[in-house]
Amino acid sequence: MKIIQHIFLITIGMLIGGCSNDAALKKQAYELAHKFIITDGHIDVPWRLNDGYEDLSVRTEGGDFDYVRAVEGGLDAPFMSIYVPSSYQETGGAKEKADSLIDLVHQIANDHPDKFEVAYSVADVNRIFSNGKIALPMGMENGAPILDDLSNVQYFYDRGIRYITLTHAKDNLICDSSYDTTGTWGGLSPFGRKVVKEMNRVGIMVDISHVTDEVINQVLDMTDVPVIASHSSCRHFTPGWERNMGDEEIKRLKENGGVIQINYGSSFITQASLEKGEENRERIMAYAKENNLKRGDEVLTTFAKKINAKNPVYADISDVVDHFDRVVALAGINHVGIGSDYDGVGDSLPYGLKDVASYPNLIFHLLKRGYSEEDIEKICYKNVWRVWSAVEQAAAQ
Repeated sequence: MKIIQHIFLITIGMLIGGCSNDAALKKQAYELAHKFIITDGHIDVPWRLNDGYEDLSVRTEGGDFDYVRAVEGGLDAPFMSIYVPSSYQETGGAKEKADSLIDLVHQIANDHPDKFEVAYSVADVNRIFSNGKIALPMGMENGAPILDDLSNVQYFYDRGIRYITLTHAKDNLICDSSYDTTGTWGGLSPFGRKVVKEMNRVGIMVDISHVTDEVINQVLDMTDVPVIASHSSCRHFTPGWERNMGDEEIKRLKENGGVIQINYGSSFITQASLEKGEENRERIMAYAKENNLKRGDEVLTTFAKKINAKNPVYADISDVVDHFDRVVALAGINHVGIGSDYDGVGDSLPYGLKDVASYPNLIFHLLKRGYSEEDIEKICYKNVWRVWSAVEQAAAQ
């Protein structure tokens, strides 16, 4: 009996010790989130506001991002995604749509100058951070707005774009998409090669998210500077899904000096979530087609919520940290960052990472895995700053 009591007391002691340690790590995580600059490579706020402008200075009912939650989470430099759907490649108007979304970002800053400021450089972000405001750098998701005019690369640089995701869901004039099976160019098009070189020249980071492996390797063969994958995760956990980066491409990214910024969308994180997400998507698309509904329609949104509730797709925050571990194992701590895709992946965010208030939770789990404060500072911003600075410096020469 005494032995059982002794074991019981030891177990209770271990549980109490574990809880105490967790509390200390959570406190440390919160402090680090508000000490270090946190940059996130991809937040789809502009497209969200495209459906109806909101006051982001207060806590909003919907969406994943607003000022209040960003401050809670310690988010300092979210890259505003200027997302232009692939449909504009067929209908026209891609450049105009990009311009309108850039204008929305400026409107956010102009409406709340005490809280937000558009950022054009690493130095800008550092200054804005020191002034206690949230910096809003911009990246363009889909190179379609460049059209077939190379001078538009400079045009979008002048408008504030600091990275361009070469394509999105379909092959475009620049390159092939990982979501498209057509293989129009076998990687980069001849025009796309000129675009990459022009991005190097003017100082826009090349984003290799959404592209095929052929594109990734061709970009890495020819770029003069490091590149980013602004919102991608590791294919190791979703075998065969080309939207995530393969091990060999991640290793090559290390050689290039680049950074992969981990996407939080559950379908990017586990195979089970990917399969469930595809099942749900097929049912939702079929329902939309049968009832002549489009994205944003209230009836379709309600139906989608029911489907997702019946067949939940959510991964867990620990699954997300597995992706950080994988990149570190393949390429080292200097080549991984955060690219959540908040406001871009719908109701598929993992448990523990539901909105921009959650960065301390990510840091807590990184600390539990043994990441040092120096490691976490690199993940939060230093790795991306190194790439962005290298691109700036090369363009200035």
